[in-house]
Amino acid sequence: MTTTEQPTTAPAESVPARQTAAERRALPNMMDIAQAAAEKYGVCKRPIPMRAFDPDTRQSTYVGGACKSTRASDCPSCAAKARALRFAQCREGWHLPEEPVRQRNTPSEYQQGLLTARADMLAGYRDAREKGDEEAADGFREVIADLDEELKASGLSGRIKGIDALPKPRRTRSTRRRQDVPNLPRKKIEKTTLGRKFAGKHQPSMFLTGTLDSYGRCHRDGALDKHGKVVGDGSPVDPENYDYRRAARDAMFFPKLFDRFIQNYRRAVGRDVQYFAAVEPQRRGAPHVHIAIRGTDPHALISQIFAATYHSQWWPHFDHEQYSDDRMPVWDPTAGAFVDPDTGYVLPTFDDAQVLLDEVDELEPAHVVRWGVQVDHKDIGDTDPDGEQGPVRPGKAKGVLGGDDANKLIGYLTKYLTKSIAEVLEPPNERTRRHYERLHAEMQRTPCSEKCGVWLRYGIAPRGASAKTQPGRCKGKAHRRDTLGLRGRRVLVSRYWSNKTLPDHKADRIEFVRQLLAAVGIAKAERSKNWVVRLTEPGDPDVPPREHLIMAEISRRSAWEKEYLEAKLLLAEPPGPQSVSDLTTAA
Repeated sequence: MTTTEQPTTAPAESVPARQTAAERRALPNMMDIAQAAAEKYGVCKRPIPMRAFDPDTRQSTYVGGACKSTRASDCPSCAAKARALRFAQCREGWHLPEEPVRQRNTPSEYQQGLLTARADMLAGYRDAREKGDEEAADGFREVIADLDEELKASGLSGRIKGIDALPKPRRTRSTRRRQDVPNLPRKKIEKTTLGRKFAGKHQPSMFLTGTLDSYGRCHRDGALDKHGKVVGDGSPVDPENYDYRRAARDAMFFPKLFDRFIQNYRRAVGRDVQYFAAVEPQRRGAPHVHIAIRGTDPHALISQIFAATYHSQWWPHFDHEQYSDDRMPVWDPTAGAFVDPDTGYVLPTFDDAQVLLDEVDELEPAHVVRWGVQVDHKDIGDTDPDGEQGPVRPGKAKGVLGGDDANKLIGYLTKYLTKSIAEVLEPPNERTRRHYERLHAEMQRTPCSEKCGVWLRYGIAPRGASAKTQPGRCKGKAHRRDTLGLRGRRVLVSRYWSNKTLPDHKADRIEFVRQLLAAVGIAKAERSKNWVVRLTEPGDPDVPPREHLIMAEISRRSAWEKEYLEAKLLLAEPPGPQSVSDLTTAA
């Protein structure tokens, strides 16, 4: 053996090296190895133990249900699946060539019979209540509950209101627009979701970006992003004059501003505008939104809609705090309300303050949120059946993007969906960290709803207050440091965007793989529809360890990918998604 050759086998006798306690503690355990393998093979690393039972064959087994997390830091596989479904949803609905189906099924005779019987029982229930016959009323109530269950089981959409439900009083205020915003055209909204056609066949779409207004100059450190744009760390140049109060309130009421924008958009263009929007935080902490719009409209009109859109929050004013953390209202069990800690004065409720607000005609709203002046809009050209890139308008105006660019924009829309707000707003330096802390402190002083405990800081008892209400605090997502006001969903999709739900898109991806395998003679066994899957009981001794569930899923996924690759080679690259990860993420 030459000096350059290496032995191919280990020595017959080898003495294991002595390990220290720290080295032994650093060794990975079985769960660590299983989770690392799960990330490598694209399966859920945090499966939920579930028990599956088939009543026909009496077969029972344990399976691992996906955790379905949308954060890559928690589970990369489930987050990638969720992002792939959103990508497919956005792509399929952006240039939808035909109107989505809006028809409803005709009510059956059985449903009409149930509703008639329910009406008779309801009349008897109300008659019994008027006569004071509670025993008969309870009997009617039980029968009505059974009829409601049958109606739901017959295929009923929506909810059935309770028999004792009372209509909520509707507050009305003047619909007169503010004088400091431009007027908008108002057209009758037609039942169409498609935009304008050019050359008789091309239906381009748009990509919009809306941001909130500025609250003060921010640092720009001269760094450049990949597009050559100067970026900064988001911290204000003059923190003392930065309007943190307006920044917190704008972020808190941003969802209502977006809803008002879509409402104004539909009224101004006269069609049922369909959208796919992703809400993200900017570096300064203010939310902004990227919107994919089906169809195109004049850019001047789009800018006018942004400028004319605002939201007035008609709440009691919360500008001056009456109580602080060291002196908060206390709950009086005798009065059943919050009272002043010194005088015992019962605080007015939120509804009482609203009634007083309605009686004042010239009072300004508690806050008005508007869009900023920086609005970006691009036209996205479609592709005709012959594969030619279609122009947006004669002459192919500047700013028109093609199909490849449209896919890039979809990737940009879904770029941050696998990251939490805290990960996106990771402070790059101490200056930015202090900026986020001050913004969070102001968020904790901004009420998020009528039931928010922060109202007690301003001497108002929130709606539904009880002894469990924590004075001056609220556990809502809007007040957390890791959200900075960005609560709720980060993806907003209109009802008729792709005419499908996320489970429908997932079923389409699975069906594509099944058809591909069937084309080469690989038939997948259909699972029985009678399987009953339930969460395992806490004391079930037969539940397999989580690492066993991970390994079982890896084995199944490996077999599926092997079959797919074989089918792909036999069919010589069929059309459609081309990567294993794209096709198997929905499994």
